[in-house]
Amino acid sequence: MPAQTAEARSALGPDALVAPEQTVVLDPDPESGRRSARAFLRRYLGMDNYVRTMRRGGFTEEDVAEGGNDHLVDRIVAHGDAKTLAAAVLAHLDAGADHVAVQVQPADQDILPALRAVADGLA
Repeated sequence: MPAQTAEARSALGPDALVAPEQTVVLDPDPESGRRSARAFLRRYLGMDNYVRTMRRGGFTEEDVAEGGNDHLVDRIVAHGDAKTLAAAVLAHLDAGADHVAVQVQPADQDILPALRAVADGLA
């Protein structure tokens, strides 16, 4: 999340490399986009260390319960059209990131269209 990126930049100072990851789903339909995002998050929501990090980031028990609610899914995994995905990447850059690793989901599909869409949105 961009707030964590800003926190890292503040803590590490201007000379450190800050390179967060942004997971994205190129899908203009909110419901199917959330399904893909939720499938990606399922593994992480089953690990205590990730859940604790989410809670430190301001998410509640309700947010992380039962596969994550829409609020959690929408804040962690950018899903939507190219403009939406590019905006999520730009938010990290605006928060002080030097680089943003873009993780495309679902990963078992061709990721190039989503990466091109993000790149075009950043151009």
